[in-house]
Amino acid sequence: MTDSLPPGGVVLDANELAARWASPWRPEQVAERLAGVATTWCVAAGWALDLFAGRQSRPHGDLEIAVPAAGFPEIRDRFPEYLFDAAGSERVWPAAGAEALAATHQTWLRDPDSGRFLLDVFREPHDGGTWICRRDERLRLPHEEITERTADGIPYLTPELVLLFKAKAVRPKDQADFDTVLPLLSRTRREALGGWLEQIHPGHPWLAELAG
Repeated sequence: MTDSLPPGGVVLDANELAARWASPWRPEQVAERLAGVATTWCVAAGWALDLFAGRQSRPHGDLEIAVPAAGFPEIRDRFPEYLFDAAGSERVWPAAGAEALAATHQTWLRDPDSGRFLLDVFREPHDGGTWICRRDERLRLPHEEITERTADGIPYLTPELVLLFKAKAVRPKDQADFDTVLPLLSRTRREALGGWLEQIHPGHPWLAELAG
């Protein structure tokens, strides 16, 4: 992702965004579509925490998956009847070209008939098989260490990494997610998250709870 956004793009207000994200897909629907792809991928954000916990804890306004940026074309090819819009800084670039894709990391799958958004694909920085945290490139992990799988094989981002991303600007739902998942985290997971928070968000209020 580059530091500057390309010209153009469409601003969608909160009401329109909510309407167009009214019926996002569920993880199992995406997993069926992506069965057999060579590219590493995983469910991210709030849904990932629910997959880790083994139950849906709250309604989800969208569904996000993370893929290595170089693997995005293979993912895109699994949805030939849909369009991918680039999204960033509260703007959307419909049917995004190379410039908009290079300048953003989010890609929203859109049904061209209804205009509804169904899936958000994060195109993640990486170095070959090593994932690079877009918040702090010092944090690098092999792709196989950042994902786990449900009993039926759906890959999801580890909860400690999901919470690290939620920690940047904690909204009520992020705090609720943290409170729900914290009792399920092993000491090893807590220590990992605590170390990353100290590095990326020093003084974060979650640190005291992780140490408790």
